Amino acid sequence: MEYVFQVPRPPLDGLIDDLYYLEGAPPYARLMLPPMPAGLLIINLGAPFRIRGGADAETAGYADGCVVTPPTRAWEFGYPLPSRSVGVHFKPWGLAPFLPMPAAELCDRPVTVEQVWGRPAVADLRDRLASANGPQEMLALLEAELLRRLAETAGLGLVSHTSRVIAATGGTVAIGDLSTAAGVSSTHLTRRFRELIGVTPKRLARTHRFTATVFAIDPTEPIDWGDLANGAGYFDQAHFGHEFRSFTGLTPTRYVEVRQRFLREHPGHVLDGWSLPAD
Repeated sequence: MEYVFQVPRPPLDGLIDDLYYLEGAPPYARLMLPPMPAGLLIINLGAPFRIRGGADAETAGYADGCVVTPPTRAWEFGYPLPSRSVGVHFKPWGLAPFLPMPAAELCDRPVTVEQVWGRPAVADLRDRLASANGPQEMLALLEAELLRRLAETAGLGLVSHTSRVIAATGGTVAIGDLSTAAGVSSTHLTRRFRELIGVTPKRLARTHRFTATVFAIDPTEPIDWGDLANGAGYFDQAHFGHEFRSFTGLTPTRYVEVRQRFLREHPGHVLDGWSLPAD
């Protein structure tokens, strides 16, 4: 697959990790994506793709694209063949200035881009992207659209600063200390997090800790699960295993087996590292 990405210019860089272009045949028809402390916007330029927002949810089709706030559980993504899209990887709080509703309304409920920005605007944007001369021009168009839609958002400074503290500690910071340091009540902080990110500070911290732990796993080397759990600040290995199943539906050892399958069948693929085959 062809994958092109770039970091946007200020002020978008305070909200967004990168903009990207993706085209080609996916490694698997269905991929499982564990939760990450990030939001996602995809503008689809190919055939509809399909998403299942959790093991107890039904699969739904998305023709124009989707908007996903930081999830609390794994979700499945079904790529069309071939696939072509542009997208945005948002920081946890980064979607808020582009949403017409509280982020909590979208938690674990991916929606179409049309539901967020409206059909005429999305149809026009897709037409302009499809007519663009290559990935760089497409990303420039997407960046301009985001700058045009950027809105002032109450409480964003509080939430972004606190989220950065959570990230810097790998999710191990005491949540009670966050509201004290920010000079607000825990109730106020939690409300702002749910409005702008969709999850509570505690849930975001859990996701950061899980993500940091997963990225510390090298599936090509032997793993001491006890050392890994202790290093990530889990109470014990049983706690670690419970969190792993909660986030992925897999045991840690099964997760490594699936990662090894991906590496074996598609070495060096651009989508390796987080997504897993769901077939």
